[in-house]
Amino acid sequence: MPDEDHKTSAVPLPPPSVVWGDESEAVAAALEWARARTVRASDPKTTARPPEELAEEVAEEVGEVITPEGIGAQRAMQIFTEILEPATRSQDDPMNLAYIPAAPTRASVAFDEAVASANIFGGLWETGAGAIFAENQVLTWITDMLGWPRSSGGCFVSGGTAGNLSAIAAARESWRTRHGRPEGGFKLACSSTAHSSVRSAARLLDMEVVPIPVDERDHLTGAAVADALASDPSIVAVVASAGSTNAGVVDDIDDVADAAHAHGAWVHVDGAYGGAGLCAPSAQDRFRGVEKVDSFTVDPHKWLFAPYDCCALVYRNPAQALATHSQHAEYLDNAERGKQNPADLAAHLTRRTRGLPLWYSLAVHGTDRYTQAVEMSLSTARAVAAGIKERSFLRLLREPELSIVVFDRPGWDWDDYVTWSNRLARDGVILCVPTRHKGAPALRLAFVNPETKAEHVLAILDSLAGSPDEANASPKHGPAGA
Repeated sequence: MPDEDHKTSAVPLPPPSVVWGDESEAVAAALEWARARTVRASDPKTTARPPEELAEEVAEEVGEVITPEGIGAQRAMQIFTEILEPATRSQDDPMNLAYIPAAPTRASVAFDEAVASANIFGGLWETGAGAIFAENQVLTWITDMLGWPRSSGGCFVSGGTAGNLSAIAAARESWRTRHGRPEGGFKLACSSTAHSSVRSAARLLDMEVVPIPVDERDHLTGAAVADALASDPSIVAVVASAGSTNAGVVDDIDDVADAAHAHGAWVHVDGAYGGAGLCAPSAQDRFRGVEKVDSFTVDPHKWLFAPYDCCALVYRNPAQALATHSQHAEYLDNAERGKQNPADLAAHLTRRTRGLPLWYSLAVHGTDRYTQAVEMSLSTARAVAAGIKERSFLRLLREPELSIVVFDRPGWDWDDYVTWSNRLARDGVILCVPTRHKGAPALRLAFVNPETKAEHVLAILDSLAGSPDEANASPKHGPAGA
C-alpha cells in the first residue's frame, strides 16, 4: 500500500469532445464524399502531377494546410476534392488496362468504410475474433480452391510483396529447422520472369537468388528446377508464378512442385495477379499441381474485386509459419494463442482486418458472381487477342494464358509507343503503357475489370494502323469513354 501522504488524487480525463470539439461536420463531410465517390463513374486519365505543381496550387488555394489551429472540415475536404484526389489515377475504370489495375465491387469499397470505422485490431484473436473469423471464411474459400486440407490457414497482409516476404521467410526457417544453415548460405530459385518482390524478399532475408531459365513458352519447368537443385544443394526454396505480371504466364506448377519436393525444398507460388483464375473453370487446368505447394499468395485488390490493400497469404501447413513469425514479449504472452493469430503468420503485428471488404462482397454477391466476373475478363482478353490477330498491322506476341495480352505494332519503336500511350492517357481514352517482351518494345493490356468491352478496346487499337505521326496526330481513337 502506498503511503497516504503520497497518494495522488484521480483526475478525470476530459471526454474526447472537449479536446476535439464537435466533429460531426468533419464526419459528415468525409462520409458524404465517400458515399458519392463509391458510386461515381471514373475515367482513365493519367493525372499524376509533380509535387512542386501540387504544392503551388495548394499554397495558392489555402496557404498552409497543417497548422496549429487547423483549417476546418470544409476547407480540408475542398483541398482533397478539388486538388489532391484528381491528381491520382483511377484504378477502377474499365479502360484502365495498364500494369495490373483494380476493379473493386461497390459493396467492398463501401464496406471498407465500415471496417475503418470499426477500428478493429486484427493481429490477435482476443482483440478481433469476430473479424478474424470472417476473414478465415474467405481464406477457406481460397484454400478449398487450392485443394488444400482444412488444417491449412493464413492471413491477410498488405500486398504481394509482404506476402512473398513472409512465405519465403517461413521457407528459410523450415529448412534451418530440419537441416541447419547450408554451407553456401541460403539460396532461393526462381525464373527470370518472377515478380521483383521475390528478389527483394531474398535480399532482405540474406538469400542468394539462383535464376532458372524458362522454356520456349516462358514457363518455369520441373526439369529445369531439377537440374538447378541437383547442381546446388543450398537451394532451400523455389518460387513459381501463377500469372506473371508482365505476360500472365502460369509456370508448370505440378512438375516444379514434384522436382522441388524431391530435393526437400519449399515451394511457394506467387499468384498475386493470376491466382484469381482459380475461380474460373476455363482456367483451372493452368493451375494443376497447386494442391502440392507449401504456400500461396493472391492479391484480392488485383482480380478478386476488393479495394487496396489486400493480399491473402496461405500455408498448406501453417506450423512453420507460426514458428517463424510469432512474436513474444511480456505484454503479448498473455494473449490467447489457442487459435492461429494473424500476427503469428506473417511479418507483422499491428494489422487492420483488410480481408473484411472481400468477405462482405462475397457474402453479398456469392461466389458464382465471382466466377462469372473472372470468366468475363478471360473472355475479353481472348476476344482482344483474336482481334489483334485479325489486324494485319498488329502482331500478337503470345496467346494469353490468363487475362494479359501482349502485342506490338511492327515498325514502331519505344518512343512511338510512349507518345501514343501518353496522348491517349491525357485524352482520357485508355491507359495502355509500353513494356518489353523478350527484350523488344511491345504493348500490353491487363484485363481485370468485367466491365471492359473488347470491341471498345479494339476500336482504339485501330489508331495504330497508320504511321506514328498519323496515329499521334489524329483526334479520333474509337469510342472514347465508352
